[in-house]
Amino acid sequence: MRNCSYRSSSDGYAFLWTLVLVAILGLGLTVAAEVYQTAIYREQERELLSIGRQFRKAIGDYYETQLVAGKREYPVSLDDLLRDSRFPGMRRHLRKVFVDPATGKSDWGLLRVGGRIVGVHSLSERLPIKQGGFELDEASFSGKEKLSEWVFVYPSNLLIQKEPNIFSPQTPSPPVGAQGQLRVVNGSQWDMR
Repeated sequence: MRNCSYRSSSDGYAFLWTLVLVAILGLGLTVAAEVYQTAIYREQERELLSIGRQFRKAIGDYYETQLVAGKREYPVSLDDLLRDSRFPGMRRHLRKVFVDPATGKSDWGLLRVGGRIVGVHSLSERLPIKQGGFELDEASFSGKEKLSEWVFVYPSNLLIQKEPNIFSPQTPSPPVGAQGQLRVVNGSQWDMR
């Protein structure tokens, strides 16, 4: 009888240790999943920056390529970047409309001036992991709260982020847009979709 009671007591400890081990493994897997998800988000942001630069370059190529009636023009649609109808034959500034890595869709927010596209942005409302250390063309992306606020425009200094400390007391502060974040350098009307 003594062996029987001792045996059931040791079985209880083995069961308890098994539960503790399963809990530790579950916690470890949860941490590993969070680290993996963060790595995926970082890669999506790197890809978004790369694709955004390609859009900026394509819009710039379209704008700088040919004068129409003595002035330069931005594209009316993203399809104009795929096939520029201003030239005889086919001229491509972009080989395809990329999929937004943050949303997984080929839908992009378009920044328009006078009905023409001057920039694109993601439609993702996710908080970016990268908050600083951007290249000069993307310096205005620092501290943004949503990926949709990363706007890739041509030229890259077309929009300037409002910085409270860059203007001296003697210099009047610049006009602020409706959202209080962006101002227009050349006074054009903006349509942000």
